[in-house]
Formats: sequence, structure tokens, C-alpha cells
Amino acid sequence: MKTLEDLAATGELLSMVPIASLTTYKVGGPARFFLEAHNEAQLVAMAGVIGDVPLLVLGRGSNLIVSDQGFPGVVVHLGAGFLHTELGEHGTVVSGAATPMPALARTCARAGRGGLEFYIGIPGSVGGGVRMNAGCHGSETKDWLQSARVVDIRTGVVTDRKPVDLEMAYRHTNLTADEIVTSAVYSTEARQSEEIDETMRAVIRWRRDHQPGGTHNAGSIFKNPPGDSAGRIIDSLGLKGTRAGGAHVSEKHANFFIADDGVKAQDVYDLVWAIRRRVGLELDVWLEPEVRFAGPFRPSPDEEGP
Repeated sequence: MKTLEDLAATGELLSMVPIASLTTYKVGGPARFFLEAHNEAQLVAMAGVIGDVPLLVLGRGSNLIVSDQGFPGVVVHLGAGFLHTELGEHGTVVSGAATPMPALARTCARAGRGGLEFYIGIPGSVGGGVRMNAGCHGSETKDWLQSARVVDIRTGVVTDRKPVDLEMAYRHTNLTADEIVTSAVYSTEARQSEEIDETMRAVIRWRRDHQPGGTHNAGSIFKNPPGDSAGRIIDSLGLKGTRAGGAHVSEKHANFFIADDGVKAQDVYDLVWAIRRRVGLELDVWLEPEVRFAGPFRPSPDEEGP
């Protein structure tokens, strides 16, 4: 049976590939092994080869912080074969997992298909949107998703799952680290183009007015606790501007952490846990990170807590 080293030797996998540029923070070290897949067959073919090596599925990197040491396993990035959108009958839309969510929103808008306008404000990919049940402005992926096609890269099993199968909840699904979304089928509804355009413009205006643009960040750092806003909570303690190395809490939106020139991934990691612990100790509210950390990080003393 082939090994990862065998696949790297034949060029089926790449080794020691820089991946910082594939994330919105633009930090982090290389991937030990890197697979850019263009079809499901390439993913299925990895079954039995990966073994117990760590796996990271990397989409648009909009909620991911990669260690300065890199990722010691296999990074899978979906390529052009997963970058497509087809408009079906009865309002259905099929989109490849690598499709940016804003691009999907615009495609639907041009066809007079409403429902996914909120995707214009989310910088990730369709696959990531399904995995985390992405949402904003009162709408979530689960509200419009009919099914998602999923490949288990360790077993090679391919399944089609409905939202109930995925146990979709606020920023949650039951997808494991080994499961890769390859496409999604959505419902949409007929709406006037002017209505769709105005909804999308409103989302864009809100983002421009309330969120820091033109910076390296990963969007919302923490999930909102029930009935409240993580940004409001952090701001209430006067923590805007709080710094750890080259990372600081945005002065515009306290749930956005900004990376300055020369920042290290460890700086962001330390800031996330420092803010979480400060909020937890002062308000007894222990925020749950929405961002993911990949690879080894130096433990922070602020990780203590529920």
C-alpha cells in the first residue's frame, strides 16, 4: 500500500507547502503534506493512505489560525473542480464547496433567486459555510440547505446528508475533521431583483459601518452567547485595543482581532485566550471560540477555565 511519502515522491501530494497566503490572517508555517483536489475521486483515493496522520481541510481560511510551526499532517484544499454553481428547477441551486459564499449570493441574485442574500457578508466558502452553519442578519445556512455531499477521506465513504442528519445548530454541525463537504444543494425563492439587491447592499453597508475592513482578521473570534453579543461583552470591559504581540482587539468591533505587520500566529492565540479568561473571570461568561487553531501552539496560562 502506498504511503504519504510515496504520493509526495510521485507528485500526487506536495510537501512543505506554505499555506499562510490561503488564510485571511496571512500567518503560519507550511503544511507537511498538501493535496489540492479537483474531484471526489482524488479524495476517495486517500482512504487507507492517511492512517492516523492529522488532517486539515482548508477552504478560504477565513476562520483559521495556522501555527507558526505549520501543520504536521495533510492539508486538503479543494481546487477548481469544486468551484461551480448550477441553477436547477423549482428554485434549487447546486454549488461546489470551493465556491465563495458571496459569489453564490451574486449568482442567485442575477437569476432572481432569493434567500441566500446574507451570504454576501460572509467571506468563506460553501463547504465552510455548511460545516459551521454560517449565518448573519437573522439567517443561517440550515434555513436554505437541502442537502450536502460529504466524503469521509479516511474511509472513502460518500454520503448525501440533510440538515437534520448534520444536526445543524448555531455555528455547529456534527461533521468530523475527516469529513469533507464537496457540494451543497440549496432552496431559493423567486424575488424581485431590486429587493435582492437592496438586501445585499444593506448587508454590505452594515459590514462597512460596523466591522474593520482592509485588515488581516478572521471575522468573529467568539460565538455569541445566548441572548447576547460577544463583541458587546468584550467592549463592556473596555478591552478594545488590548494587545498581545502583533495582534490587538479591534477598536471598531471588539469581536474582531486585528493582525499587524510582523504578527505571529502565537500572538493571536495568546490574545484569544487572554480575552476569554478576562471576560470569564469578571463576568462569569466563558466565550466559545469560533475560530479554529491548526497545528501546535505554545500553551497559554489563560486557557484555564471552563
